[in-house]
Amino acid sequence: MAFSLERLGKYNPEKPTENRITDIGPRHFWEFFPPVIKNNYGKWLYHEILEPGILVHVSETGDKVYTVRCGGCRFMTAENIREICDIADKYCDGYVRFTTRNNIEFLVDSLEKVEALKKDLLSRKHVSGSYKFPIGGTGAGVTNIVHTQGYIHCHTPATDASSMVKAVMDELFDYFTSMTLPAHVRISMACCLNMCGAVHCSDIALLGYHRKPPIVDDEVIEAICEIPLAIAACPVGAISPDKTASGKRTVKIKKERCMFCGNCYTMCPALPLSDKEGDGVTILAGGKLSNRISEPKFSKVVVPWLPNNFPRYPEVVQAVKKILTAYASDARKYERLGDWAERIGWEKFFEKCDLPFTEHLLDDYRLAYDTYRTSTQFKFTEAAWAVSRAAGGID
Repeated sequence: MAFSLERLGKYNPEKPTENRITDIGPRHFWEFFPPVIKNNYGKWLYHEILEPGILVHVSETGDKVYTVRCGGCRFMTAENIREICDIADKYCDGYVRFTTRNNIEFLVDSLEKVEALKKDLLSRKHVSGSYKFPIGGTGAGVTNIVHTQGYIHCHTPATDASSMVKAVMDELFDYFTSMTLPAHVRISMACCLNMCGAVHCSDIALLGYHRKPPIVDDEVIEAICEIPLAIAACPVGAISPDKTASGKRTVKIKKERCMFCGNCYTMCPALPLSDKEGDGVTILAGGKLSNRISEPKFSKVVVPWLPNNFPRYPEVVQAVKKILTAYASDARKYERLGDWAERIGWEKFFEKCDLPFTEHLLDDYRLAYDTYRTSTQFKFTEAAWAVSRAAGGID
Protein backbone atom coordinates (compact mmCIF):
# COMPACT_ATOMS: atom_id res chain seq x y z
CA MET A 1 0.00 0.00 0.00
CA ALA A 2 1.41 3.37 -0.97
CA PHE A 3 2.22 5.68 1.93
CA SER A 4 0.12 8.83 1.98
CA LEU A 5 0.51 11.83 4.26
CA GLU A 6 -2.94 12.93 3.16
CA ARG A 7 -4.45 9.76 4.64
CA LEU A 8 -2.76 10.60 7.97
CA GLY A 9 -4.50 13.96 8.00
CA LYS A 10 -1.22 15.92 8.06
CA TYR A 11 -1.37 17.41 4.59
CA ASN A 12 -4.12 19.36 2.86
CA PRO A 13 -3.46 19.93 -0.86
CA GLU A 14 -5.77 22.94 -0.75
CA LYS A 15 -3.77 24.49 2.08
CA PRO A 16 -0.23 23.11 1.72
CA THR A 17 1.18 25.08 4.68
CA GLU A 18 -1.58 24.12 7.12
CA ASN A 19 -0.21 22.15 10.11
CA ARG A 20 3.09 21.93 8.33
CA ILE A 21 5.72 19.85 10.11
CA THR A 22 9.34 20.61 9.48
CA ASP A 23 12.68 20.11 11.20
CA ILE A 24 14.48 22.74 9.15
CA GLY A 25 16.10 25.37 11.37
CA PRO A 26 15.57 26.13 15.05
CA ARG A 27 12.19 26.37 16.73
CA HIS A 28 10.71 29.84 16.99
CA PHE A 29 12.25 31.95 19.76
CA TRP A 30 8.79 32.91 21.05
CA GLU A 31 8.38 29.42 22.51
CA PHE A 32 11.28 29.99 24.91
CA PHE A 33 10.38 33.41 26.32
CA PRO A 34 9.38 33.65 30.00
CA PRO A 35 5.75 34.87 30.33
CA VAL A 36 6.85 38.32 31.54
CA ILE A 37 8.98 38.75 28.40
CA LYS A 38 6.10 37.70 26.16
CA ASN A 39 3.67 40.02 27.91
CA ASN A 40 5.99 43.01 27.55
CA TYR A 41 7.53 42.31 24.16
CA GLY A 42 8.36 45.62 22.49
CA LYS A 43 7.33 47.59 25.58
CA TRP A 44 10.63 47.86 27.45
CA LEU A 45 11.52 51.41 28.50
CA TYR A 46 15.03 51.09 29.91
CA HIS A 47 17.44 48.88 31.80
CA GLU A 48 19.91 49.48 34.62
CA ILE A 49 22.86 47.64 36.11
CA LEU A 50 22.13 47.36 39.83
CA GLU A 51 25.52 45.84 40.68
CA PRO A 52 28.10 43.76 38.82
CA GLY A 53 26.27 40.92 37.12
CA ILE A 54 22.76 42.07 38.11
CA LEU A 55 20.52 43.90 35.63
CA VAL A 56 16.91 45.06 35.70
CA HIS A 57 14.73 45.76 32.65
CA VAL A 58 11.66 47.94 33.21
CA SER A 59 8.58 47.88 30.99
CA GLU A 60 6.08 50.64 30.30
CA THR A 61 3.54 48.38 32.02
CA GLY A 62 5.56 48.55 35.24
CA ASP A 63 6.74 44.94 35.02
CA LYS A 64 10.39 44.27 35.82
CA VAL A 65 12.78 41.48 34.86
CA TYR A 66 15.94 40.91 36.86
CA THR A 67 18.89 39.21 35.19
CA VAL A 68 21.68 37.47 37.07
CA ARG A 69 24.63 36.97 34.73
CA CYS A 70 27.26 34.30 35.41
CA GLY A 71 30.42 33.39 33.62
CA GLY A 72 30.16 30.16 31.65
CA CYS A 73 32.30 28.25 29.20
CA ARG A 74 31.84 27.46 25.56
CA PHE A 75 32.35 23.72 25.94
CA MET A 76 30.18 22.35 28.73
CA THR A 77 29.74 18.89 30.16
CA ALA A 78 26.30 17.33 30.36
CA GLU A 79 26.67 17.42 34.14
CA ASN A 80 27.24 21.19 34.07
CA ILE A 81 24.20 21.77 31.86
CA ARG A 82 22.03 19.63 34.13
CA GLU A 83 23.13 21.73 37.10
CA ILE A 84 22.28 24.94 35.22
CA CYS A 85 18.84 23.52 34.41
CA ASP A 86 18.27 22.53 38.04
CA ILE A 87 19.03 26.11 39.14
CA ALA A 88 16.69 27.51 36.48
CA ASP A 89 13.92 25.12 37.57
CA LYS A 90 14.35 26.12 41.21
CA TYR A 91 14.43 29.91 40.85
CA CYS A 92 13.39 30.89 37.31
CA ASP A 93 10.46 28.61 36.40
CA GLY A 94 12.81 26.73 34.11
CA TYR A 95 13.91 29.70 32.00
CA VAL A 96 17.61 30.37 31.30
CA ARG A 97 19.54 31.91 28.42
CA PHE A 98 23.08 32.02 27.11
CA THR A 99 24.70 35.16 25.71
CA THR A 100 26.88 35.25 22.63
CA ARG A 101 29.92 35.58 24.91
CA ASN A 102 29.18 32.30 26.72
CA ASN A 103 27.61 33.94 29.77
CA ILE A 104 24.68 32.28 31.54
CA GLU A 105 21.72 34.51 32.40
CA PHE A 106 19.04 33.54 34.91
CA LEU A 107 15.85 35.64 34.70
CA VAL A 108 13.62 36.29 37.72
CA ASP A 109 10.81 38.73 38.49
CA SER A 110 11.62 40.00 41.99
CA LEU A 111 14.55 41.21 44.08
CA GLU A 112 13.81 38.53 46.67
CA LYS A 113 14.44 35.84 44.10
CA VAL A 114 17.61 37.66 43.00
CA GLU A 115 19.08 37.52 46.50
CA ALA A 116 18.20 33.85 46.97
CA LEU A 117 19.63 33.02 43.54
CA LYS A 118 22.85 34.95 44.20
CA LYS A 119 23.38 33.15 47.48
CA ASP A 120 22.88 29.77 45.82
CA LEU A 121 25.17 30.53 42.85
CA LEU A 122 28.04 31.79 45.01
CA SER A 123 27.80 28.71 47.23
CA ARG A 124 28.50 26.36 44.31
CA LYS A 125 32.22 25.72 43.89
CA HIS A 126 34.54 23.27 42.22
CA VAL A 127 36.63 20.92 44.34
CA SER A 128 39.55 23.31 43.78
CA GLY A 129 37.61 26.10 45.49
CA SER A 130 36.86 28.23 42.41
CA TYR A 131 33.34 29.42 41.66
CA LYS A 132 31.23 27.33 39.32
CA PHE A 133 28.98 30.29 38.53
CA PRO A 134 30.85 33.57 39.15
CA ILE A 135 28.53 36.58 38.93
CA GLY A 136 29.68 39.55 36.82
CA GLY A 137 30.48 40.49 33.25
CA THR A 138 28.41 43.68 33.05
CA GLY A 139 29.13 47.39 32.59
CA ALA A 140 32.63 48.84 32.83
CA GLY A 141 34.44 45.56 33.31
CA VAL A 142 35.66 42.57 31.37
CA THR A 143 32.94 40.20 30.27
CA ASN A 144 33.49 36.62 29.15
CA ILE A 145 35.91 35.95 26.30
CA VAL A 146 34.23 34.85 23.09
CA HIS A 147 36.48 32.33 21.41
CA THR A 148 36.87 29.72 18.71
CA GLN A 149 37.15 25.96 18.93
CA GLY A 150 40.80 25.21 19.54
CA TYR A 151 42.21 21.73 19.43
CA ILE A 152 39.02 20.12 20.71
CA HIS A 153 36.99 20.67 17.51
CA CYS A 154 39.17 22.22 14.81
CA HIS A 155 41.87 20.88 12.54
CA THR A 156 43.74 24.11 11.69
CA PRO A 157 44.39 25.94 14.99
CA ALA A 158 47.78 27.42 15.83
CA THR A 159 46.94 27.36 19.54
CA ASP A 160 44.26 26.14 21.91
CA ALA A 161 41.25 28.23 22.82
CA SER A 162 39.71 26.84 25.98
CA SER A 163 42.96 26.57 27.94
CA MET A 164 44.13 30.07 26.95
CA VAL A 165 40.78 31.66 27.77
CA LYS A 166 40.81 29.92 31.15
CA ALA A 167 44.35 31.15 31.90
CA VAL A 168 43.61 34.74 30.87
CA MET A 169 40.27 34.98 32.70
CA ASP A 170 41.79 33.53 35.86
CA GLU A 171 44.14 36.52 35.87
CA LEU A 172 41.39 39.02 34.99
CA PHE A 173 38.78 37.57 37.35
CA ASP A 174 38.57 40.71 39.50
CA TYR A 175 37.74 42.77 36.41
CA PHE A 176 34.90 40.32 35.63
CA THR A 177 33.27 40.59 39.05
CA SER A 178 33.58 44.38 39.28
CA MET A 179 32.95 47.49 37.17
CA THR A 180 36.08 49.52 37.89
CA LEU A 181 37.38 50.09 34.35
CA PRO A 182 36.83 53.32 32.38
CA ALA A 183 34.48 51.49 29.99
CA HIS A 184 33.61 47.94 29.10
CA VAL A 185 36.38 45.81 27.59
CA ARG A 186 35.70 43.08 25.06
CA ILE A 187 38.36 40.39 24.76
CA SER A 188 38.14 37.80 21.98
CA MET A 189 40.25 34.83 21.02
CA ALA A 190 40.72 33.03 17.70
CA CYS A 191 42.91 29.99 17.15
CA CYS A 192 44.08 30.90 13.65
CA LEU A 193 43.90 33.57 10.97
CA ASN A 194 40.57 32.29 9.68
CA MET A 195 39.20 34.01 12.78
CA CYS A 196 35.84 32.35 13.30
CA GLY A 197 36.02 34.25 16.60
CA ALA A 198 35.89 37.63 14.81
CA VAL A 199 38.73 39.12 16.83
CA HIS A 200 39.40 41.86 14.29
CA CYS A 201 37.21 44.36 16.17
CA SER A 202 37.83 43.71 19.88
CA ASP A 203 39.42 45.88 22.55
CA ILE A 204 41.98 43.11 23.09
CA ALA A 205 42.29 40.15 20.77
CA LEU A 206 44.30 36.94 21.01
CA LEU A 207 45.07 35.27 17.71
CA GLY A 208 46.72 31.93 17.08
CA TYR A 209 49.27 32.42 14.32
CA HIS A 210 51.02 29.98 11.99
CA ARG A 211 54.44 31.17 10.82
CA LYS A 212 55.37 28.31 8.51
CA PRO A 213 53.63 27.04 5.37
CA PRO A 214 52.14 23.54 5.23
CA ILE A 215 54.45 20.54 5.01
CA VAL A 216 53.92 18.50 1.85
CA ASP A 217 53.82 14.75 2.46
CA ASP A 218 55.00 13.63 -0.96
CA GLU A 219 54.67 9.93 -0.13
CA VAL A 220 50.91 9.87 0.43
CA ILE A 221 49.46 12.99 -1.17
CA GLU A 222 48.65 11.30 -4.47
CA ALA A 223 46.93 8.41 -2.73
CA ILE A 224 44.75 10.32 -0.25
CA CYS A 225 44.11 13.69 -1.90
CA GLU A 226 42.48 15.12 -4.98
CA ILE A 227 45.43 17.29 -5.97
CA PRO A 228 43.40 19.71 -8.16
CA LEU A 229 41.11 20.40 -5.19
CA ALA A 230 44.09 21.14 -2.94
CA ILE A 231 45.47 23.55 -5.52
CA ALA A 232 42.10 25.25 -6.06
CA ALA A 233 41.57 25.61 -2.30
CA CYS A 234 44.42 28.11 -1.95
CA PRO A 235 43.00 31.66 -1.99
CA VAL A 236 46.35 33.26 -2.86
CA GLY A 237 47.54 30.85 -5.55
CA ALA A 238 50.50 29.60 -3.53
CA ILE A 239 50.09 25.94 -4.52
CA SER A 240 51.01 24.47 -7.89
CA PRO A 241 51.40 20.92 -9.24
CA ASP A 242 54.76 19.19 -9.04
CA LYS A 243 56.39 15.77 -9.29
CA THR A 244 58.84 13.96 -7.06
CA ALA A 245 62.17 12.58 -8.26
CA SER A 246 60.51 9.19 -8.68
CA GLY A 247 57.71 10.64 -10.79
CA LYS A 248 54.93 10.73 -8.20
CA ARG A 249 52.40 13.52 -8.46
CA THR A 250 52.62 16.09 -5.68
CA VAL A 251 52.42 19.85 -5.13
CA LYS A 252 54.85 22.63 -4.28
CA ILE A 253 54.15 25.69 -2.17
CA LYS A 254 55.38 29.19 -2.88
CA LYS A 255 56.30 30.17 0.67
CA GLU A 256 56.29 33.93 0.15
CA ARG A 257 52.67 33.81 -1.01
CA CYS A 258 51.29 31.50 1.69
CA MET A 259 49.12 33.23 4.31
CA PHE A 260 48.84 30.14 6.56
CA CYS A 261 45.05 29.87 6.35
CA GLY A 262 44.89 26.06 6.30
CA ASN A 263 42.41 25.83 3.43
CA CYS A 264 44.64 23.33 1.67
CA TYR A 265 44.81 21.11 4.75
CA THR A 266 41.02 21.18 4.91
CA MET A 267 40.96 19.65 1.42
CA CYS A 268 44.06 17.49 1.78
CA PRO A 269 45.33 15.89 5.02
CA ALA A 270 48.74 15.41 3.38
CA LEU A 271 49.36 19.16 3.81
CA PRO A 272 49.54 19.56 7.63
CA LEU A 273 49.96 23.10 8.89
CA SER A 274 50.48 22.82 12.65
CA ASP A 275 54.08 23.21 13.78
CA LYS A 276 55.32 23.25 17.37
CA GLU A 277 58.06 25.82 16.79
CA GLY A 278 56.32 28.03 14.26
CA ASP A 279 52.91 28.31 15.86
CA GLY A 280 52.29 31.03 18.43
CA VAL A 281 50.00 33.84 19.54
CA THR A 282 49.57 37.38 18.22
CA ILE A 283 47.92 40.09 20.32
CA LEU A 284 45.82 42.86 18.79
CA ALA A 285 44.22 45.84 20.50
CA GLY A 286 42.04 48.88 19.92
CA GLY A 287 39.10 47.49 17.97
CA LYS A 288 35.40 48.04 18.63
CA LEU A 289 31.99 47.84 16.98
CA SER A 290 30.38 50.78 18.73
CA ASN A 291 29.76 54.19 17.13
CA ARG A 292 30.02 55.84 20.53
CA ILE A 293 32.61 58.67 20.88
CA SER A 294 34.31 57.53 17.67
CA GLU A 295 33.64 55.35 14.67
CA PRO A 296 34.10 51.55 14.74
CA LYS A 297 37.72 50.46 14.56
CA PHE A 298 39.69 47.42 13.48
CA SER A 299 42.09 45.94 16.01
CA LYS A 300 45.80 46.61 15.44
CA VAL A 301 48.66 44.20 16.02
CA VAL A 302 50.56 45.24 19.16
CA VAL A 303 52.47 42.02 19.92
CA PRO A 304 53.50 40.15 16.75
CA TRP A 305 54.25 36.74 18.27
CA LEU A 306 54.38 34.98 21.62
CA PRO A 307 55.17 31.30 22.21
CA ASN A 308 52.63 28.57 22.86
CA ASN A 309 53.63 27.72 26.40
CA PHE A 310 50.91 25.34 27.48
CA PRO A 311 48.90 25.11 29.62
CA ARG A 312 48.95 28.56 31.28
CA TYR A 313 50.51 30.78 28.55
CA PRO A 314 52.40 33.07 30.97
CA GLU A 315 53.71 35.39 28.22
CA VAL A 316 50.24 35.92 26.75
CA VAL A 317 48.62 36.47 30.14
CA GLN A 318 51.31 38.94 31.18
CA ALA A 319 50.94 40.97 27.97
CA VAL A 320 47.15 41.18 28.30
CA LYS A 321 47.46 42.18 31.95
CA LYS A 322 49.94 44.96 31.10
CA ILE A 323 47.64 46.41 28.43
CA LEU A 324 44.59 46.29 30.67
CA THR A 325 46.40 47.73 33.69
CA ALA A 326 47.77 50.67 31.68
CA TYR A 327 44.34 51.33 30.19
CA ALA A 328 42.61 51.16 33.58
CA SER A 329 44.99 53.66 35.16
CA ASP A 330 45.23 56.20 32.32
CA ALA A 331 42.01 56.26 30.26
CA ARG A 332 39.15 58.68 30.83
CA LYS A 333 35.71 57.58 31.90
CA TYR A 334 33.68 55.98 29.06
CA GLU A 335 36.77 55.87 26.85
CA ARG A 336 37.26 52.56 25.06
CA LEU A 337 40.75 51.11 24.79
CA GLY A 338 41.19 52.14 21.14
CA ASP A 339 39.93 55.66 21.84
CA TRP A 340 42.44 55.95 24.67
CA ALA A 341 45.29 54.76 22.44
CA GLU A 342 44.41 57.26 19.72
CA ARG A 343 44.06 60.13 22.16
CA ILE A 344 47.49 59.61 23.73
CA GLY A 345 49.06 58.38 20.47
CA TRP A 346 50.07 54.84 19.66
CA GLU A 347 53.70 55.64 20.51
CA LYS A 348 52.62 56.45 24.07
CA PHE A 349 50.41 53.35 24.09
CA PHE A 350 53.43 51.09 23.58
CA GLU A 351 55.38 53.03 26.16
CA LYS A 352 52.67 52.92 28.84
CA CYS A 353 51.94 49.24 28.19
CA ASP A 354 55.64 48.38 28.28
CA LEU A 355 55.47 46.71 24.87
CA PRO A 356 58.32 46.86 22.33
CA PHE A 357 57.56 48.39 18.93
CA THR A 358 59.20 46.62 15.99
CA GLU A 359 59.07 46.79 12.22
CA HIS A 360 56.76 43.76 12.28
CA LEU A 361 53.98 46.01 13.50
CA LEU A 362 53.99 48.23 10.41
CA ASP A 363 50.93 47.67 8.25
CA ASP A 364 52.29 46.52 4.89
CA TYR A 365 49.10 44.78 3.81
CA ARG A 366 49.11 45.14 0.07
CA LEU A 367 45.36 45.82 -0.17
CA ALA A 368 45.30 48.27 2.74
CA TYR A 369 43.99 51.09 0.57
CA ASP A 370 40.74 49.11 0.16
CA THR A 371 40.12 49.34 3.89
CA TYR A 372 40.50 53.10 4.35
CA ARG A 373 37.48 54.79 5.94
CA THR A 374 35.19 51.80 5.86
CA SER A 375 33.27 52.43 9.06
CA THR A 376 29.48 52.41 9.30
CA GLN A 377 29.55 56.17 9.85
CA PHE A 378 31.38 56.74 6.57
CA LYS A 379 28.96 54.53 4.66
CA PHE A 380 26.00 56.37 6.16
CA THR A 381 27.54 59.75 5.32
CA GLU A 382 28.26 58.72 1.74
CA ALA A 383 24.74 57.35 1.31
CA ALA A 384 23.19 60.54 2.72
CA TRP A 385 25.42 62.63 0.44
CA ALA A 386 24.35 60.65 -2.61
CA VAL A 387 20.65 60.98 -1.76
CA SER A 388 20.99 64.72 -1.15
CA ARG A 389 22.86 65.22 -4.38
CA ALA A 390 20.25 63.28 -6.33
CA ALA A 391 17.56 65.46 -4.77
CA GLY A 392 19.44 68.61 -5.72
CA GLY A 393 20.50 69.47 -2.19
CA ILE A 394 24.25 69.36 -2.93
CA ASP A 395 25.93 71.00 -5.90
